[in-house]
Amino acid sequence: MTRFALTFVRHGQTRFNKEKIIQGQGVDEPLSETGFKQVAAAGIFLNNVKFTHVFSSDLIRTKQTVHSILENSKFCKDMTVTYDSRLRERKYGIAEGKGLTELRAMAKEAGEECPLFTPSGGETLDQVKMRGVDFFKFLCQLILEEAGQKESCSSGAPVNCLETSLAEIFPLGEQCASQCNSDSEASKLVASVLVVSHGAYMKTLFNYFVTDLECSLPATQSKSELASVSPNTGISVFIINVEKGREVKPTIQCVCMNLQDHLNGVTETC
Repeated sequence: MTRFALTFVRHGQTRFNKEKIIQGQGVDEPLSETGFKQVAAAGIFLNNVKFTHVFSSDLIRTKQTVHSILENSKFCKDMTVTYDSRLRERKYGIAEGKGLTELRAMAKEAGEECPLFTPSGGETLDQVKMRGVDFFKFLCQLILEEAGQKESCSSGAPVNCLETSLAEIFPLGEQCASQCNSDSEASKLVASVLVVSHGAYMKTLFNYFVTDLECSLPATQSKSELASVSPNTGISVFIINVEKGREVKPTIQCVCMNLQDHLNGVTETC
């Protein structure tokens, strides 16, 4: 069994987020002043976490977000970011650049409801899910291949292992200490992956984790939180257990979902 941590962060706020305008893929809006404050706060919150891999959507709002997170990191300032179009936001077609109220009106006229409604030229939720699943399977395979070439968890980790740096800020549970101190290589995290993406995309992928892969959730996680879109710079952490073999499904533990503690001191700019 190979274990790795997967940390998702939604991009910071843009002007269009605040104004409730659909961006999707066709409207490549940069972060707002508030957005830059949010991503700086997220970077400071995560600055002690040792990431081994960093992936991001290739849209400007996610590029600016991941840059700020790494800029504030104590260990990952010089890490290479892999920009992957599979991490882009859902494509909303003719609704991009229009207000959320207009999207809802389109859906009503078609006799459907958001988010199931697909505007002309947009992606269905199944198509977004397929992109997410494709990326996740690619990531699991990458970690498995690299784990086979390594003899230890990570020689560059700040303390004993990658799990320790995560446990400083996230509720990994009582197993963390025993796993970090264990002599068994199989019990350790072999990688800690950061992914910066988008709200609708992350919601769809998380639903796949819970529904298809039967991801275990924290006792404090409510169903309403699972059904909601992550706030800007919301942080979600999962522990993935994966084995070789096409028919073997990964097992997933959700540590936290849509965490926003780092935003407590951030004031919104008008």
